[in-house]
Amino acid sequence: MSPARRGSAKPIGALRMMHRVYKHVLPDVRLELDRWRTKAAAIPDNELRTQAIASIKSKQFHCQGGSVYAAANPEYRHILVALIVALQTISDYLDNLCDRSTSLDPNDFRLLHQSMLDAIDPAGPVGFYYELRSEQEDGGYLQELVRTCQQAVRQLPSYSCVQPYVTELVQLYCDLQVYKHIQTDLRERELLAWRERNSKLGPHLQWNEFAAATGSTLGMFMLFLAASLTDLSEEEAIRIRDSYFPHVCGLHIMLDYLIDQAEDRDGGDLNFCSYYPDQETLVSRIVMIVERARTDVAGLPDAKFHRLIIEGLLALYLSDPKVKRQGDVKRIARRLMRGSPWTRLFFYFNSIWIRTRHA
Repeated sequence: MSPARRGSAKPIGALRMMHRVYKHVLPDVRLELDRWRTKAAAIPDNELRTQAIASIKSKQFHCQGGSVYAAANPEYRHILVALIVALQTISDYLDNLCDRSTSLDPNDFRLLHQSMLDAIDPAGPVGFYYELRSEQEDGGYLQELVRTCQQAVRQLPSYSCVQPYVTELVQLYCDLQVYKHIQTDLRERELLAWRERNSKLGPHLQWNEFAAATGSTLGMFMLFLAASLTDLSEEEAIRIRDSYFPHVCGLHIMLDYLIDQAEDRDGGDLNFCSYYPDQETLVSRIVMIVERARTDVAGLPDAKFHRLIIEGLLALYLSDPKVKRQGDVKRIARRLMRGSPWTRLFFYFNSIWIRTRHA
């Protein structure tokens, strides 16, 4: 994609996209993750080091999947991969810290996640984010992740057009992480009150579906890609935001929670798929979100690229090894895969190959 071209992504077919992903993007992601893995291993505090290393080891497919957006603009590939990997690594690291936290303090969680808001502000500060918790010595790991993001967004020619919408999505993401990680007898009440305060956003969605949509980084990544164009307009930035949030983002995280149900039950973690009365309702709501997501992206320039993203999401999550270990989830996956277009099947088998080859 030439940065002089108007629009959001260059038309790119499944075969061409995966060729770029295999040849360029995945090797770039591996290099970035290796760099952060080395830095994580040098963290002085044992708990912070453990969680930083674990987040990269167990969630690297988040970076691999998110970096697919960099395949749409080879000229800005290195900047986009560095940015996407760094921001996703912050997200995954903080999720681990909060999930397995020695703290239940919402102020601690909010201060930790201020790092994400600072990271997407090209002129923002770089703070100390551990002040409200006992583990503090990370050797500058989180601050360096923040600086890497800031340096990258400063190089995106149209970032000023997308920055308000990136900030909105990151703020919603941070709110979710605070409310979902507080003590269990408070979290649902706080999540419901938060949903009420944001009732104008996706009013047709149930509270758990709205919350799931705020937990996705895909809208941010798509806005980063759009910002690599030199002549992006504010109207185009708004259209991208509206096309990705809430349905594409919601699909992303509902699928993530779908395959994590057993794991979350064992860990006592909140799971948004557990709030339906039965499996039939769960399937029907996911199907509704899929259909709305396809409708939303149909109005974007290069809609084919965005349809590939949707099919890729379904393939990535439904091919996860966790699916086979859960009878209910396996049955749901079969229903969602029924009648799949060839592109979804193509991504399904490629997802399996990527996990085995790039683990």
